[in-house]
Amino acid sequence: MNMTVVNHHLSVGHIAIGGVASASLVLIGDSEAIQLASAFDTPPESLIIGPFPQKQNDKKNEEKR
Repeated sequence: MNMTVVNHHLSVGHIAIGGVASASLVLIGDSEAIQLASAFDTPPESLIIGPFPQKQNDKKNEEKR
């Protein structure tokens, strides 16, 4: 794919962003390269690390025993 870009004067007065999705990019102007990155904004207290809860079927099987 061949593409020709002619850069002219660009002036941005105000930007309002209402939300951010899992794959978002806001680009004003031009860029030689764009590098992908990932970040999590999950608070530490909501992260559960430990034994996994039993499946519903496993609980019913244990009650029958």
